[in-house]
Amino acid sequence: MRPFAVAASRVRFEEKQIFEALDRRGVRSTHIDPRSFWDGAIERKGAAPRDDYAAVLDREIAQTRGLYLARLLEAAGVRVLNSARASETCADKIRSTLALRAHGLPLPRTAAALTPDAARAAARELGFPLVVKAITGSWGRMVSLVQNPDALDAILEHREAMPSPQQRVVYLQELVDKPGRDIRVVVVGGRPLGAIYRVSPSFRTNAARGAETMPCPLSPELARLAACAAAAVDADVAGVDLVEDREGRLLVLEVNHVVEFRGFAAAHGDRIDVAGAIADHLVAPADAEVRT
Repeated sequence: MRPFAVAASRVRFEEKQIFEALDRRGVRSTHIDPRSFWDGAIERKGAAPRDDYAAVLDREIAQTRGLYLARLLEAAGVRVLNSARASETCADKIRSTLALRAHGLPLPRTAAALTPDAARAAARELGFPLVVKAITGSWGRMVSLVQNPDALDAILEHREAMPSPQQRVVYLQELVDKPGRDIRVVVVGGRPLGAIYRVSPSFRTNAARGAETMPCPLSPELARLAACAAAAVDADVAGVDLVEDREGRLLVLEVNHVVEFRGFAAAHGDRIDVAGAIADHLVAPADAEVRT
């Protein structure tokens, strides 16, 4: 059987766990380093699809590189998790917000502005304090707590000096009065595996920024929202981030398509096998084909 591949320019804790899970299942696997990957899919019209991989798990942390890797592989007839469509949606906060909103999921009040003047008008509507985010990025980078119009002006001036037009698009969101934590739910194949709290005195509660992780009960409502959010962006493997307001209402913040689960594993130990669930979902269509 053709090997299953994991694509990642950095083999971190998560990728090592996935390789080990595949090995425990007797599944042949290989590593793709996207930095050295090339494909002739653009010239392959009418030719047979490539058959060197049974499927590829796209774990590339560089968003643009990961997206085009998925596009090239899919054009060559390879099944990729997550798909290029899911990666493109999740990597863009405006696209993902629109997808989540279209599926009726509860979100914080959010606005997108294409010019500084429009951003100022949106901020007046949302009210201060608020949060300004880059429309692409991860690990809490380029996310700013804005207390007043003067602080917003400083951020807008910085954004206008950036070289990329995309970086000048402003994404504004109300500051949810959360209880010092947010929630991450890992969803694989539409099934929520479990949840963690990420606790921090900072308004940014990313584990990558030092937030403490601890188990969170996976209530039916939390599981439903997480599964619906992953489905809304077409993600087979997802980390769904949610927040509780002071009334206990759950709001969806975003969906991560290259989900990191080291903090999740630290909170749950061996009780929930995320890597095993990902491995099973990756190989399931091939197993079904063999049985038929």
